[in-house]
Amino acid sequence: MNVLFAAAEMSPIVKVGGLGDVAGSLPRALRALGHDVRVALPLYGTVDREAYRLERIASDIEVPWRPAAERVGLWRAEVRGVPVYLIEHERMFGRNAVYGFKDDLERFLFFCDALLACAPHLGFAPDVVHAQDWHTALLLTRLSAMRAHPWAGLGRVYTIHNLGLQGKFTRRFADVHGIGARQLRVPGGLPANTAMSAMAQGILHAGRVNTVSETYAREITTKAYGAGLERLLRARLRVLSGIVNGIDYEEFDPAKDKHLIRRFSAQRLSARIEDKRALQRVAGLPVDDSVPLFATVTRLYAQKGIDLVPGASRRLLEAGRAQLVILGNGDGKVHRALLALEARYQEQVKVWLEFNAALGQQIYGGCDVFLMPSRYEPCGLGQLISLRYGAVPLVRRTGGLADTVTDIDAAPAEGTGYVFDGALGDDRLLRAELRGAMERAARAYADRRGWRAMQLRGMRQDWSWGRAAGRYVELYEGVTKTPARARGTRR
Repeated sequence: MNVLFAAAEMSPIVKVGGLGDVAGSLPRALRALGHDVRVALPLYGTVDREAYRLERIASDIEVPWRPAAERVGLWRAEVRGVPVYLIEHERMFGRNAVYGFKDDLERFLFFCDALLACAPHLGFAPDVVHAQDWHTALLLTRLSAMRAHPWAGLGRVYTIHNLGLQGKFTRRFADVHGIGARQLRVPGGLPANTAMSAMAQGILHAGRVNTVSETYAREITTKAYGAGLERLLRARLRVLSGIVNGIDYEEFDPAKDKHLIRRFSAQRLSARIEDKRALQRVAGLPVDDSVPLFATVTRLYAQKGIDLVPGASRRLLEAGRAQLVILGNGDGKVHRALLALEARYQEQVKVWLEFNAALGQQIYGGCDVFLMPSRYEPCGLGQLISLRYGAVPLVRRTGGLADTVTDIDAAPAEGTGYVFDGALGDDRLLRAELRGAMERAARAYADRRGWRAMQLRGMRQDWSWGRAAGRYVELYEGVTKTPARARGTRR
């Protein structure tokens, strides 16, 4: 099976968030199964051309565009064993960031058009085009209208990583860029403007639509989580599914992690206490083995539920029964609330308002409880990393968190963490439920044998990409006429 993976980012060559992790790991796992999977992305100004040994394939490829045709360059690299095509256009992509520009919608539509124009130059004949999130969704829209293009008959798969980010556009944008009435047509009974976003276009024009956990696939068909597209998703329910993300077990391995003071594994878990003590010292907190250390590494926005943490943790902190460290940045209001908590409990709380990958690894390897009280979470990687590193996840029952963490009190023999409920929109209830879960964890921490058993259950689970890759092969088979196992393997 030959698959072209179209994405806006790919770790490690260019990474902003979880999408980059998926694009950097899933193609590798699929190639390990014998499939020829390659990635296409823009050549941003931030990409280190020398470090990744970029090789130019072609220059001055003409791209139909309005008001006049543009020309792009095509480059190739191999990143951790995966062939990668990068499209060069200085005005659109030669910038110092991936996202955050007023013309992002135009930029990523241009990437889709440029990729189609580059098709004859790739030296690669895909069976499936796999578009990721709204940034590359319009590639499927274009293919639905281009019957003469070499890729017109390919299987089309679309993965939703975060339904809340949609790439909305206007009728004028559609007219200017040739998105016609047939591409904007929606299933009967839906408002006409339902189709006016890149996200909706991906849902409309894919042969299979999936998202990054089974629970999230169900949630997004409801009004509470559907972000205005729930009716469209229900209309396409027959082709909608969920596959829980994985993590790269080579990248996230506590037995080899160079950022840890003391490396450990499920077989050498007793060594982990040295990493907790090191984290306490780095945070300026008292080195105390008897107190549970709660932590999180995340973007500090309301979606992540971090604004609930100050109120939920205050009782434990007041009683001296917990320590708390937080690493991340985001919303200023959340920053201020966390800094106020730190100022009040200086001996128990440390907040770093930054992105620091090395420190993040130390937190995974040293904390006792990893907090993810998200209001919604399509999949989440933090809880998967924490399980791998022997940190007990404490999560809200939503999306991929619900699919990957089993509450210890609900299932004592299988439990791997703590799960709490609470309806969206009721912050008082959410805060109370989070407080209750934190207090359950703090009480259980005193039982060292039981805590260690819970840690080991989490560490011995398999949340690698190898587990998920086979499910993606099934998706590809579903949009092609010939089973993947009978097709050509990697060349």
